[in-house]
Amino acid sequence: MSELRLNYDEVIRRIEDACRRAGRPRESVQLIAVSKTKPVEMIREMASFGQTEFGENHVQEIEEKSQAFPGVHYHMIGHLQTNKVKKVLGKTVLIHSVDSLHLAEAISKEALKRNMVQDILAEVNAGNEESKYGFSFEETEEAVRQMALLPGIRVKGLMCVAPNTADPEENRPLFAKLFQLSVDISSKKIDNVLMNELSMGMTNDFETAIEEGATYVRIGTALFGKRNYGSE
Repeated sequence: MSELRLNYDEVIRRIEDACRRAGRPRESVQLIAVSKTKPVEMIREMASFGQTEFGENHVQEIEEKSQAFPGVHYHMIGHLQTNKVKKVLGKTVLIHSVDSLHLAEAISKEALKRNMVQDILAEVNAGNEESKYGFSFEETEEAVRQMALLPGIRVKGLMCVAPNTADPEENRPLFAKLFQLSVDISSKKIDNVLMNELSMGMTNDFETAIEEGATYVRIGTALFGKRNYGSE
């Protein structure tokens, strides 16, 4: 059995255990395998295990991998510049990282040109970190309301990149706060806003995120091993 298969089975087991602890059905959480910097061959192998969702941080990698191996769903999870929107639309099922109204407008404009609807998540800077993108908790509802007015996009929920911490318990209050924010916005019943997706939790804290309501967890290192740079 390959190392990739062993890693995958272990991550799935941990997701299942976290769902059990939270009293949630396993199917309420989708694993996004963060395949940035990893070759298409690894995506193809993991797809053979039944994995269908893959996350990329860079537009160029989405372009190349979706062409080389179109048989899975690619998610844009990194910072997206407005001038690269046209390269992503049609290649990604969900853009998690919509961190400004300006970006949402660019996505809307391009989607209209293509007569399509692009699903997006509003990115929240949950830890209020200067190095991170996204809306503050206080700004998010109004931003979502403004995005919902734009044609060609559909707001499906929220996303955050929590602070990188050795103790996942430190992020639990932020995950709980983001979940509550999604519930609050959902209760307003805003047209064109679904709020059924919550993208939060990575290799170091995904179990905590699941316990606090995540529907997408973005996991790279625990699946693929260490990268050449950065972490997810």
